[in-house]
Amino acid sequence: MKLGFSAKEEEFRQECADWLNAQMAGPFRDIKGITTLTAKAERRKEWEQHLGENGWSCIGWPREWGGRSAALAEQVIFAEEYARAGVPGRVNHIGIELAGPTILTFGTDEQKRRFLPDIAAGKTIFCQGFSEPNAGSDLASVRTKGRIEGGKWVVNGQKIWTSLAHISDWIFVVARTEEGSKGPRGLSFLMMPIDQPGIEIRPIKQINGDAEFNETFFTDATCPADSMIGGAGDGWRIAMGLLAFERGVSTLGQQMAFRNELDAIVAAAKTNDTAEDPLIRQRIAQAEIGLRLMRYGALRMLSNTDHSKVDGAALTYKIQWASWRRNLGELAMDVLGQSGEITDNADYEWDLLPNLFLYSRADTIYGGTNQIQRNLIAERGLGMPREPRGDI
Repeated sequence: MKLGFSAKEEEFRQECADWLNAQMAGPFRDIKGITTLTAKAERRKEWEQHLGENGWSCIGWPREWGGRSAALAEQVIFAEEYARAGVPGRVNHIGIELAGPTILTFGTDEQKRRFLPDIAAGKTIFCQGFSEPNAGSDLASVRTKGRIEGGKWVVNGQKIWTSLAHISDWIFVVARTEEGSKGPRGLSFLMMPIDQPGIEIRPIKQINGDAEFNETFFTDATCPADSMIGGAGDGWRIAMGLLAFERGVSTLGQQMAFRNELDAIVAAAKTNDTAEDPLIRQRIAQAEIGLRLMRYGALRMLSNTDHSKVDGAALTYKIQWASWRRNLGELAMDVLGQSGEITDNADYEWDLLPNLFLYSRADTIYGGTNQIQRNLIAERGLGMPREPRGDI
C-alpha cells in the first residue's frame, strides 16, 4: 500500500492549493468557511460553475466528459486541498460523486451526452431520491411507484431526507415499477426533472437551524422513458453500484474537514485552559489516533484493485467515521463548556464547533444507520446468516 506521494504529485498538490487559496482570498472569499450546506446557495452554484470553467469540477472523470482523467492520487490530493483551503462543501456533491459516476458506468452514450457535460459544468444540480418514511436505510422496502404511460414514466409516492432538493434541477429516483414485487426485485432507477407540477418539495428544519433535507412528493410526476438508467427491474443493481461510489475519493477530503474540526478543538482547549484537564487531553489524543487510522484505512480501501472480493475496510468505514465524529462533537462541547451554548449570531447561526456537535448527531443515521452497517459487516464481510426480513 502506498502511503506517500511522489515529487510530481506534490507539485500537483501545490497547483491545487495555489488555485483554491487564490479563489478563497479573491472572488469567492465570501463563501470561505461556510459550515452549512444551504447558506449562500446561489453563490455556491456560481462556485460550481467556476470550478467547471476552470477544469476543477470533476477531475477524475474522463476528459471527454469534462474531467481531467486524473489518477487516484491526484484526486485524493485535490480533495484534501479543497478542504484544507476552507472551501465549503459542494452543493453538487450528489451530481459529481454519485449521479455522474453512475451514468458513466451504467448509462447509455445518449444519456452520457445528455447529462454529463452540464453536471461537470455546474449547470445541473442533482439530488438523491432513495429514502422514504418507511424505507430509510432499507432501500428494498421502497413504495414509490412508477408506470409507463404515453411514452413516459409516471411516478407517485414520497421520498424523505432528500438533501438539497429545493435547489436541485434533477433527482434520481428508485421506484417500484413491477406491480406486486417485493424487496429488491421490481425496482427501477429513474432520472427526473424537478421543475414540474407533479413534484412538491418541503424543507425540513434541522436541529442546527439549517434546512438541508426535504420531503419530496410525487403526484403523477413524469420523465421520458429513456431517462431510466439500466433496464426495468435493474434499480437495485444500479443503486448498489451508486452507493459504492459514496465510499470514494471524497472520503479523504472529508477527513481533511475532520482535521480542521479537531484542530479547532485543540485551539479552543489551549485558549480556555481545558487542555490542562488530563481527561480532555486523553480524549484529544484518542481523536487524533482515530483520525490517522481512518486515513490509513481509506488509503488502503482506495488502493484495492481487486473488486471481485468484498473489501472489509469499505464495509467498516461508514460506521467508523460516523461514530468517531459523533464523539468528536461531544468533545467539542465539553471543551467549550457553557460558552458553546450561546451565540451572538442570529437564531441557530452557530460557529464551527457547536455546529459540529449538532450536525454530528445525524452522522450515525444518514447514509445507513450504525445498525444497518453492522448488518452489512456481518452478512457481506463475515458471511454470517442474513437477518430475517419477512417476505423479502
